[in-house]
Amino acid sequence: MRLKGISVGFALTGSHCTLDEVLPRIQELVDEGATVYPIVSYSVDTTDTRFGTAAKWREALKQITGKEPINSISAAEPVGPKKLVDVIVIAPCTGNTMAKLANGITDTPVLMAAKAHLRNQRPVVLAISTNDGLGMNAKNLGLLINTKNIYMVPFGQDSPTGKPNSLKSRMDLIIDTIEHCLQGKQIQPVLIQL
Repeated sequence: MRLKGISVGFALTGSHCTLDEVLPRIQELVDEGATVYPIVSYSVDTTDTRFGTAAKWREALKQITGKEPINSISAAEPVGPKKLVDVIVIAPCTGNTMAKLANGITDTPVLMAAKAHLRNQRPVVLAISTNDGLGMNAKNLGLLINTKNIYMVPFGQDSPTGKPNSLKSRMDLIIDTIEHCLQGKQIQPVLIQL
């Protein structure tokens, strides 16, 4: 029970191909004693893809956590004032979400929850999954790595020859990253070979 007594806001964004990989990590958090509040972007909440329907993801989150996903900006805003969670994890964190977070744009439930949480000087963990992490989004990644209270799940190039700008976090390191961030430490190494 590594996370007994810890509350986690677990936010999913629209890297739909990564959602199946992330759900078992949420189950691990619950198994380790964490109370998990699911948060979904509009994309996850409403978009059906070849990887699964929006209803499938919402139901899976409810089944694992016992809670309805937070799926609106107004529902996400109280995360900060109520100090609802100890840490927010954004996994997968798309390049779009990363860019908006780096530039102070708050137009989804996930971004509102992160903003509301950060205002209390509490940690936000990013587990990136983006095709342009070493392209247009490299500047945003650099900014976030150097932002107080933002912690990164170790990541690397997931397809250096096929998609040379693509970056992906090791989702199996989410719990280790949480444990470190709750001590005010960034897990190392951040850059890894996948």
